Amino acid sequence: MKPLIRIANGQGFWGDWLEAPARQVSGGPIDYLVLDYLAEITMSILQKQKARNPDHGYARDVVPSAVRLLPELVERDIKMVSNAGGVNPRGCARAIAAAAQEAGIRGAKVAVVSGDDIFERLDEMRARGVRFDNLDSGAGIETVRERILSANVYLGAFPLVEALQTGANIVIAGRSTDTALTLAPLIHEFGWPADDWDRLAAGTIAGHIIECGAQCTGGNCSLDWQSIPDMANIGFPIVEARPDGGFVVTKHAGTGGRVTPAVVKEQLLYELGDPGAYLTPDCSADFTSIRLREDGPDRVAVEGVRGGARPPTLKTSITYSAGFKAVGSLVFSWPDAREKAAAADRIVRERTAALGLEFDEMHTEFFGIDACHGALASRNADPQEVEVRIGVRGPQRGAVERFTRELIPLVLTGPPTGTGFGAGRPRVQEVVAYWSSLLPREEIAPTVDVYELA
Repeated sequence: MKPLIRIANGQGFWGDWLEAPARQVSGGPIDYLVLDYLAEITMSILQKQKARNPDHGYARDVVPSAVRLLPELVERDIKMVSNAGGVNPRGCARAIAAAAQEAGIRGAKVAVVSGDDIFERLDEMRARGVRFDNLDSGAGIETVRERILSANVYLGAFPLVEALQTGANIVIAGRSTDTALTLAPLIHEFGWPADDWDRLAAGTIAGHIIECGAQCTGGNCSLDWQSIPDMANIGFPIVEARPDGGFVVTKHAGTGGRVTPAVVKEQLLYELGDPGAYLTPDCSADFTSIRLREDGPDRVAVEGVRGGARPPTLKTSITYSAGFKAVGSLVFSWPDAREKAAAADRIVRERTAALGLEFDEMHTEFFGIDACHGALASRNADPQEVEVRIGVRGPQRGAVERFTRELIPLVLTGPPTGTGFGAGRPRVQEVVAYWSSLLPREEIAPTVDVYELA
């Protein structure tokens, strides 16, 4: 057993800095590179893409990144673990394997974890009495059943551990939890038992801290952000973990950003419900037990983590079609920018009402006034410019399409100084909504497949 392993995060979401994975590999010693691509909205985007092309449905940025890094991963025995598979993990693994072979790479393995996709099983499980009631509203899934586009279960770390045990250089999963990407290497390396709740909780918290990439090394930091050094060269996080569950959060030497207890605390509070019982498929983690201390420059030690038993259920991630939307904007300049923007909004509403158009929701924001902070915004009676952004959402595409033709005419039929219309009419988009529920974990049996680059 190694006395210490280093797990580096190189992506916090799909769309994160493309250079970060390569910088994590080349910047210094690491044992694992974890890439987190998924969020609930990402699953919706990926499902749309798969509906247009059944070979898609995964974070396609991962393919060139994996091929670029694979020779060095093999040479230095660095394992890459990612949930880039989205709603098509096998397609993602096949694409990586094909691109790597085309690049002349041989002797590597790509393992894929499947079993999270339950779309084809929904009706069979419902017939047996399994319910998928909405976690927020309590509504039964029959209210949206005919509009469901995808259904996945959040997998934990142990299916990823099984994939690592194949000797794969790259492990691709679909809808795993973000924390599982970091916890799996720890279980694999240190042999933690499935009921060692304190250590599993420690690994879960390590994953939670680094899952959003540079957000725990000074990015998106509200505390004294002006003084954070060299953000153009910001370092992404690394966890240095020990077999006893203790770990240090740090980054490569010579990179920008900052790692302090205050910065780490901001990330710890991210997406946190009950701090005493942070539930994952692997354990329950008690965030109130966490102790942080400085361990040197850009080093924060995390100790004392306590955990509890995993819940009997797994969370589902279900998407369904929820109509259509369109959002458009115009900018009005001084003088009277605020009044012009308000008049534009009023005119659009009057014209759509006269046409008999009905929407589930029509929402207006005034950027430069109160769009971000609402009633808490300071008053600015005479701003230099104001952007008015109007969005509608409704079940009928035709009504939403007609709305898109009512904003641009304001350039000549509304208040003066309107601009920002060069992109033309707003685009109508399908709305894919999110539905979460709970599923007994015994319903799920993950599998692992391996693609060998011969």
